[in-house]
Amino acid sequence: MIKLSNFPIKTLKTRPKISDNISTGILLQAGFIRQTMAWVYNYTTLWLRVLRNIENIVREEMDNYGVSEILMSWLSPMDIWEKTGRADIEEYFKVPTYWDKNYRLNPTHEEIVVPLMCEFINSYKDSWAAVYQIQNKFRNEKRAKSWLLRGREFLMKDAYSFHLKDEEFVEYYEGMKKVYMRIFDRLDLLKDTYITLADGGVFTDKYSHEFQVVLPIWEDDIYICDECNTSHNKEIVDLENGFVCTNCNSKNHRIEKASEVWNIFPLETKFSKPFGMKILDENNKQQDVIMGCYGIWVSRLMWVIAEYNMTEKGIAWPESIAPADYYIIVIWEENIEKAEDFAKKLESKWKTVILDDRMWKKIGFGQKAGDCELFGIPNRIVISPKTLEAGWFEFTKRGEESEIVNF
Repeated sequence: MIKLSNFPIKTLKTRPKISDNISTGILLQAGFIRQTMAWVYNYTTLWLRVLRNIENIVREEMDNYGVSEILMSWLSPMDIWEKTGRADIEEYFKVPTYWDKNYRLNPTHEEIVVPLMCEFINSYKDSWAAVYQIQNKFRNEKRAKSWLLRGREFLMKDAYSFHLKDEEFVEYYEGMKKVYMRIFDRLDLLKDTYITLADGGVFTDKYSHEFQVVLPIWEDDIYICDECNTSHNKEIVDLENGFVCTNCNSKNHRIEKASEVWNIFPLETKFSKPFGMKILDENNKQQDVIMGCYGIWVSRLMWVIAEYNMTEKGIAWPESIAPADYYIIVIWEENIEKAEDFAKKLESKWKTVILDDRMWKKIGFGQKAGDCELFGIPNRIVISPKTLEAGWFEFTKRGEESEIVNF
């Protein structure tokens, strides 16, 4: 239970306007975030709760797909990046040491996960093995912008799968698309999310796939076929010198403004070969390992959800990730003990509660109700002398009329 009477993070009376992203001003006003330096942020209690709730959904779906969670190092030696030709990428931070060597603050973990898993993946029986982690990443991002949308430090879920045969990889890769869409569904983003074909870049000569959420504040234009609804990144359209659907060859399309929050790549053998990672097949012959990688920018996703669900009064978080299930407003100090008892009853049912027990003269019902909406709590309960006398309380579910409910 969070009691606002001794909660250290305070809301602001007015909303800062520091960018085109209205949600950023709301998050600052609610005390969810504060900036450490350009494009690097501190997360306070309620924002952290939202983050952990998103993490838990991601974790549940990854675990259900049979992916094993691990945690890899933040630092790595430069020689492993030299093996894959990624030692001199400017966007990747280098950390000098006093003995004339450089380390790297890991921007991604292909170079770390392959040597790690070489010990454990040896034969065709290990094909389909996959691991994931949820960890901070660091990139010297040239395009840092839009506050939380693109930063230099961010939380990411990155997963890596290992396969003997192409057909096994394709089946696993397609299954991961379904896992990601289930996550979107649980976050109430599914109807505006498109799996978007993108260039494989330096990773592969095949298509990669981005998961793009339609938003008025955007980074990308996505081209969606009017005939079959297949979505294409602008880079794909440019490569083809104009729109031609890769699925049905139609030229009819619409353009949506969107923000990328996840991507998945067929890595093929780009990272397994430099480290000599091989699997023994059924005939006892060594074969190069085929890999896939699957990223979710968790902290960026959280910003997208905030922008997607903002209102004039706050962030209307989906119930699955809201910082609390219930917000209890107490009228008059002598009712605090009974409000605490009721909050404990809710917690015994695995509900989370914010108890607004602030009794200072300037904190009236209006501000308490306003903070409830600012925080984005889906259920509000008001406990007052009148309701207690009758054994009732006022209950309001977001978007619905208030009702009087028996204890």
